[in-house]
Amino acid sequence: MSAKHLPATLLAAALAAAAPAAVTVLDAAPAAAQEIQYLESNTDWHAFRYTENGNPVCYMVSRPKSDEGDYTQRGDIFAMITHRPAEGETNAMSIIAGYPYRDGSTVEVSIDGDQRFTLYTGGENAWSYPEDQAQLIAAMRAGIDMVVKGTSSRGTLTTDTYSLRGFTATKQAIDAACGL
Repeated sequence: MSAKHLPATLLAAALAAAAPAAVTVLDAAPAAAQEIQYLESNTDWHAFRYTENGNPVCYMVSRPKSDEGDYTQRGDIFAMITHRPAEGETNAMSIIAGYPYRDGSTVEVSIDGDQRFTLYTGGENAWSYPEDQAQLIAAMRAGIDMVVKGTSSRGTLTTDTYSLRGFTATKQAIDAACGL
C-alpha cells in the first residue's frame, strides 16, 4: 500500500475512536505508531489530523448508510477526503471498498442521482481524478446522498449509499486544520 494512502485498519481505528482525544494506533503498512488527532464529527462525517514526515495530513471519513451486493464477506468500507498541503494535494476523494476492485475497472459516483463522476481503481481503493476534484467536492457540499458503484475482482457489483449530511461543516474543519 502506498504511504500516500491511509490503510483501512488505520481508518477503522480512528473512526472507532471518534472522541475528543488523540489516539495512538498502529499503522499496519510501516509498522510505526501514528498519533491521530480527532477534530470533530458532524452528523455522518468525522474529521482527523495527523503528522506525516513532519507535515500535517487532514482527512474526513464516513461509512455508508447502506451497502448492497451479492457477497459473503467484505471488509471495512469508507469514503474519504484528504489534504496533504505539503505535497500540493487537497480535496483528494477516495473510496475504500472492503474488497479488491476488478483490474482496470472504474467506480461510478453519483450525487443525488444527478451528477456523475468516475474514479480510477487500484487494489481496494478508488480515487478521484485531480481535474474532477473541485466539481466533485462542490457537488458533495450541495448534495444529500452519494451512491458509489463498483465491481469486485470476482465480478460482484456493489452499491454503497453515503449520507452527505455534515459534509460541509466537516470539510471546513479539515480545511482549517491544514491551514487551507
